[in-house]
Amino acid sequence: MSATPASIRPATLRDLPETVALLTQAAQRRSLLDPQLWRVAADASARVERAVGAALSGTTSPARDLWLVAENAGRIVGVSHAMIVPVPPIYDAAAGVPGLLFDDCFTSPDAPSGTAEALLVATEAALSAMGASTLIASCAAADALRPLYERHGYEPVTLYMAKHRFVADALPPGVRPASAEDVPAIVTLSAKHRQILAEVNARFWHIHSEADRRFDSWMRRSLTLKDRDMFVAGSAGEVRGYIIAQPGSALLVPAAHEIAAIGVIDDFCDQTFTHVSAAPDGGPSGEDLLAAAEGAFRRRAVDSAIVVCPAAWPSKVALLERSGYRTAKLWMLRR
Repeated sequence: MSATPASIRPATLRDLPETVALLTQAAQRRSLLDPQLWRVAADASARVERAVGAALSGTTSPARDLWLVAENAGRIVGVSHAMIVPVPPIYDAAAGVPGLLFDDCFTSPDAPSGTAEALLVATEAALSAMGASTLIASCAAADALRPLYERHGYEPVTLYMAKHRFVADALPPGVRPASAEDVPAIVTLSAKHRQILAEVNARFWHIHSEADRRFDSWMRRSLTLKDRDMFVAGSAGEVRGYIIAQPGSALLVPAAHEIAAIGVIDDFCDQTFTHVSAAPDGGPSGEDLLAAAEGAFRRRAVDSAIVVCPAAWPSKVALLERSGYRTAKLWMLRR
């Protein structure tokens, strides 16, 4: 390990081979934390080269994508990846601009002491210069960078809870595929869900004044998309809850992993956990909705799923844990 500090600078295409090697090494280490979820693709290096190469050449990457490297003695010993994240339409972009540090921030074990911290400080400064007013760090729950983030004032705001190996059973009683007729009731439930989000962390979740109309449009569009499955719980004419089983996202899964084998559940709301701290009540519809989504994933040959869950929502966390989900990764918000 060199005693000379690493220098931090923007990555260039000349850095691509060493950056690919570092990110592939990072994926292999991440896989040790959860081999099923973080399965390393057989062509991991080629996938990383395509993704990072496109970003550094500017061919497919958004203008607000940021790659920095740490260089020491002519070697690349660390990399960070961050970007200004577009705000989903149901949230108010005017309330703040989020800057996200991705999971594929990594420092070589033989890098000079302090390299990871120097990369973090430089990345935060670059994001702030790009207009970020809120800083978020994404990492595996047991990632080596998590203690560093915590020392810099980051704390969990969103849990990504994972489960593996599903069965494609018939839909549970009381759960059915969603239809356009269910959308008004889904929007009403979503409004309650959004109100809770604002209560548990008003700084992170700023609800747009036209959220209902925008969510209505998105739900109607979601019903037409062939890459996802949408279910509701409740008797005819009643909706107690809803869930959408959708494909994995590059925002959540680094390029070296088998993203096609990972599904995501983001839109999931049920009356059984609409009280933040209280024990779930009112029947098993939350578990039934999860079972329906898991069956849909199995039929699509997806054998792992991540459910997005606010860290400060104990009743929802408890429901997921009872159903076999465990926290696999985090979004951490800087205080």
